[in-house]
Amino acid sequence: MKRQLAALLLVVALPAHSALFDDEEARRRIEALRIEANARMDKLEAASRGQIELANQIETLKAEVAKLRGQIEVLTNEIESTQKRQKDFYVDLDNRLRKLEPQAGAEGMPAGARPASDPAAETRDYEAALNLFKAGKHKSALTAFLAFIKAYPASPFLPSAHYWAGSAHYQLGEYKKAMELFVKLAATWPDDAKAPDALLGQANCQQESGDAKGARKTRETLVAKYPDSAAAAVARQRLAPTPPPRKK
Repeated sequence: MKRQLAALLLVVALPAHSALFDDEEARRRIEALRIEANARMDKLEAASRGQIELANQIETLKAEVAKLRGQIEVLTNEIESTQKRQKDFYVDLDNRLRKLEPQAGAEGMPAGARPASDPAAETRDYEAALNLFKAGKHKSALTAFLAFIKAYPASPFLPSAHYWAGSAHYQLGEYKKAMELFVKLAATWPDDAKAPDALLGQANCQQESGDAKGARKTRETLVAKYPDSAAAAVARQRLAPTPPPRKK
């Protein structure tokens, strides 16, 4: 009888023990899933932070690229315009020598007459100022170009001197003064090789000063007036609408 009772109790206890085992296993699995979910959430948050940091880095790089563009643009047409400047210089030099030939036998200079400038000195002073600019010494270059403009008011390098002086102002963040020189160049010497570059420089100054509408209008003028110039090609790129960001 006792054996039968013990067997009966054993049979009754087995389902209870099995249920207890199942509950513990379920809790272990739930805990494992919770840990896995938290780990995945941590990874997502880390990835989100990484994307934000990447976006900030991209914006910083964009600002740096925009600043570098201004520096690149002032040198973009240097090779193209060098030959023209040299040709204009030698033509002007030849004309000056021809004008001076009839006076070669004169014993003195009329009262009040101003002596002709030394072409070699002009070239030397202009190249010295330009080398300062190329070396990144924008403040010294600005001083040199302004002195050149004052010393050689009839120089064939005068339009280029105005352009580089304006570019030096631009690099120093003096956009208003830079724009004054660019505007003067484009208005006074519209046929000079630097006239398109001056309009582009003017647009850059307007953009940096917050006048986006004025900058766009200047670029449109540049493209319309000098369509085949390298400066116009840059202006067209700036005028082109920015494509919308690609959807992921």
